[in-house]
Amino acid sequence: MFIKLLEKIQLTIGAIFLSVFFITIVIQVTTRMISISAIWTEEVANYSFIWAVFMGAAVMLNRREHFKFDLLLKKLKGKAKSTLVLINDLILLAFSFAIFYYGIIAVQNFWNYTWVSLSEMKMGYVWISVPIMGGTMIIYMIGHLINTIKHFNREEATSS
Repeated sequence: MFIKLLEKIQLTIGAIFLSVFFITIVIQVTTRMISISAIWTEEVANYSFIWAVFMGAAVMLNRREHFKFDLLLKKLKGKAKSTLVLINDLILLAFSFAIFYYGIIAVQNFWNYTWVSLSEMKMGYVWISVPIMGGTMIIYMIGHLINTIKHFNREEATSS
């Protein structure tokens, strides 16, 4: 239940930032056509796109639709398949911890940097998307690991 709510929140945030990206690009194209300089549009578009992509990447990881090499996975059955899924989940969990940890370091290091066109905006607001993505990926991967272990134990019980 919590994971579904978290996913819904992330999808909403991602959709909002994707909308901001689209609207900003439309403004940028329109202002260029009428020879008005709106220098802030490039940064807003870039940073909103970053947020949209990072929120979407975490959700796709939860749905197991982000990326996968499933040639071997399709050939395996039973415990061997569950073991491979478990190993993959552990690798993704380690990767998620790294994203979270180094994302926090990046936020701390770059928080007070400012945007070029909007000097009131701090780069920390952009960089904080990285540990948010990493943290939610950790939550999602722990949920996947719990489900994989439950399934693995059921495989052992039915095999015996």
